[in-house]
Amino acid sequence: MAETPKKEKPEKKFDLLDEGVATLVRLTILGWSACILTINYLQVPGLAKTNIDPTFIASVFTGTLATFGVATTKKGQGEDGKKTTYTVEYVEKKTKVE
Repeated sequence: MAETPKKEKPEKKFDLLDEGVATLVRLTILGWSACILTINYLQVPGLAKTNIDPTFIASVFTGTLATFGVATTKKGQGEDGKKTTYTVEYVEKKTKVE
């Protein structure tokens, strides 16, 4: 039987550029959401205090942090009088093995 030729994978020419742009976009979103959350809780002189629902912005913030491998966990019961502790852990990304 004849052997089938192995197909070569196409070479990624702009991998470094793509990763740099993706990281820059994620950092921009992270900074934007952090600024919005900070402004929501602080009184900035010269700006009227607005009360917005920070739920969406907080979810964008934590979702963007998760793309960098940072995850938050909640420990403790809270209901029975125990102290609730929040921890931030680094979660190592799994790489695909081909």
